[in-house]
Amino acid sequence: MNKMDKALRELTRMDELAGQDSPLHRLNAGAKLISTIVYILTVMSFHKYNLTGLIPMLLLPVLLFQVSGIPVRTCFYKLRIVLPLVMAVGLFNPFFDRAVLVRIGGFSVSGGVVSMLSLMLKGVLCLMASFLLVSTTTLDSICAALRRFHVPKVLVTLLLLTYRYIGVMIEELSVMTDAYHLRAPGQKGIHVSAWGSFLGQLLLRSMDRAQELYAAMQLRGYRGEFYYAESAPFGKRDMVYLALSIVYCVLMRFVNLSEIMGQMVVR
Repeated sequence: MNKMDKALRELTRMDELAGQDSPLHRLNAGAKLISTIVYILTVMSFHKYNLTGLIPMLLLPVLLFQVSGIPVRTCFYKLRIVLPLVMAVGLFNPFFDRAVLVRIGGFSVSGGVVSMLSLMLKGVLCLMASFLLVSTTTLDSICAALRRFHVPKVLVTLLLLTYRYIGVMIEELSVMTDAYHLRAPGQKGIHVSAWGSFLGQLLLRSMDRAQELYAAMQLRGYRGEFYYAESAPFGKRDMVYLALSIVYCVLMRFVNLSEIMGQMVVR
């Protein structure tokens, strides 16, 4: 199995995760979308030095992962390529912000170190929330929710077709790579002299497949709307989930749970 086949399998695996059945999967897509946006905005609104306030925000995604039946390790495995980039965002903060912010025993912690850890944690929390949304909700349902919120049809269609065409391109790339290696056994990679023709053939084959895919969508009634992908109607459980999520985010934003628990331990 080559790398393209592995990438295609991981893409298919995301659809399988979204198609599972759990209390979180059965919730309305719009409720999950709004709660995710509120959560991400809340996380990003924390001050760069408020690391202790950010830590309790980790409880909600971890709890939802347990409810959905998706292991947390699956999230970090799927995001293994993106996570290092997110973690690298604040690496240079300790060099620019050297003012001592906290003294712990004989150690001095600068503001740059605190802000670096805060940025890293913010990135991880936002990625966890985003992964939780796409792993418990199909992309069609997310697009249908976006249209109900009056997001422009062009943007929603672009999101859907980009996701669909990525799979088409990976599949064509896998077939072409296998064909090339059968004609050049023992050769590692693709020779530089074949790059131009290879990319040209990939573009033409992907365009043909993409046109067939779009024609199939039109034959099934697709006209830029997503009536076929309507998720469960917005009910009482969706209202309760959305209300609890918003209350949790607001409470954690204005109440530093870590400091309160620390004071209780000291006493």
